[in-house]
Amino acid sequence: MGKIFLGLVHFPVYNKNMEIISTSITNMDIHDIARTVTTYGVETYYIINPLQTQHEITSEILKYWQEGYGGQYNPHRKIALEKVVLAKSIEETIEDIKLKYFTNVKTIVTDARKYPNSINYLDLRNEISETVNVSYLLLFGTGWGLAKEVMEKADYRLLPIFGVSEYNHLSVRSAVAIILDRLNGEKWW
Repeated sequence: MGKIFLGLVHFPVYNKNMEIISTSITNMDIHDIARTVTTYGVETYYIINPLQTQHEITSEILKYWQEGYGGQYNPHRKIALEKVVLAKSIEETIEDIKLKYFTNVKTIVTDARKYPNSINYLDLRNEISETVNVSYLLLFGTGWGLAKEVMEKADYRLLPIFGVSEYNHLSVRSAVAIILDRLNGEKWW
């Protein structure tokens, strides 16, 4: 079975005016996504942000939960946060995976918009489960989604998550949980 990694991308992403920006790392994304990736057996959760100040703030949060009182108070949170790695770019993330796991890396992008040549969840789930010596990096965008160049360079574009209404603007934390359940969760069907 292929290994799954997750990258939460803060740059390059869009703002609501479709301008390329860098977003801030949020405390909720650190904690909630770490708990989700740990639940679903993801190897590593990369928080991808090029700004040194964002790395410093996030490192302090992680240190509190891994080495400080937070880890004693809530050992389950400490375990989940051990999956978190800070990276400055998608390229750095891919190189880190290659270096540590000696595998090829295929990138999978997610978006609330539908793109040509998108792959559905069942086909991707089957490929991951049948593949050996390949790592899969799931990339989630913050803000208003991943920049066009990231979408175009990816090996796969996942279909969006469709609900039952016209509204389609899930939080990234919710999208991560739904997608990981579809790709690596219990076969409930």
